[in-house]
Amino acid sequence: MDLAYLLSRHQNAMTLAGTAACVSSRAAHRAFAAIYADRISAYRQAHAMTVAA
Repeated sequence: MDLAYLLSRHQNAMTLAGTAACVSSRAAHRAFAAIYADRISAYRQAHAMTVAA
């Protein structure tokens, strides 16, 4: 997976979490977002990328 895909999926999960109709759906989307955030971090570490301040 490339970084653009991971960032897109993370953003999508966060959007869905924000508009979810029930607590369990929000929690599930937030969990997916957290997984993508971990993958983004791992990708950046593996490719020696840093977050611009």
